[in-house]
Amino acid sequence: MTIVNYLALDASTEACSVALQVNGKTFSRYELCPQSHSLHLLPMIDAVLNEANIKLAELDGLIFGQGPGSFTGVRIGVGVAQGLAFSANLPVVGVSSLQAMAQLAYIEHGEKQVIAAIDARMSEVYNGYYTLDEHDVMQAHQAEAVTPPEKLAEHLSSVVTTPFYAVGTGWDAYSEKLAEQLLALKTNEGSPEILFPTAEAMLAIGKVKLAQGQGVSAEEAQPVYVRDTVSWKKLPGK
Repeated sequence: MTIVNYLALDASTEACSVALQVNGKTFSRYELCPQSHSLHLLPMIDAVLNEANIKLAELDGLIFGQGPGSFTGVRIGVGVAQGLAFSANLPVVGVSSLQAMAQLAYIEHGEKQVIAAIDARMSEVYNGYYTLDEHDVMQAHQAEAVTPPEKLAEHLSSVVTTPFYAVGTGWDAYSEKLAEQLLALKTNEGSPEILFPTAEAMLAIGKVKLAQGQGVSAEEAQPVYVRDTVSWKKLPGK
């Protein structure tokens, strides 16, 4: 059996994290650091590489959080992934932040049906519904979307089966509206335990994608914003 070594990194939400798999062992770092990912991400990567006593060029692939989430955070994560992968000539693969939280629910709690909802601001949530596949990877049942919280049940009604588990900041940010929409939540008083994705969960997904040949070159690494535009209110006289 061939041993493969992968690095995963994520800066798509308030959390910043990295995870390194070397010879079957995982080294990781995780920190909540809103608006300071650019200061933390590279030092965290250096820390796990040093801990594992491995060089970037010795890796077999790189996994990055592609979004959705913070526009700035997603761009930072993709940019760092591109730079590292280009310098070491590594294949890269992106992993959805929503999918990663669903994967974390499976890893930590054994949940196999998950709705992930991230606060997208502007009275909307990024969302998706995921179930476990034959590779123990949580897979989306339809394209990830951004919708008003009061429309979430309508959007997902054709694919969701109950009971399911809820993850993500959307459930806290719009708890009343979502409680009215979805009455079968398996959460603690409507608040999910898993609020943010982790690089470790992305590692579990990304290594399967890389093994399946889905890796691309550094220049082909792309963010997935889901919401492609942001509405700005013009100031008077502007």
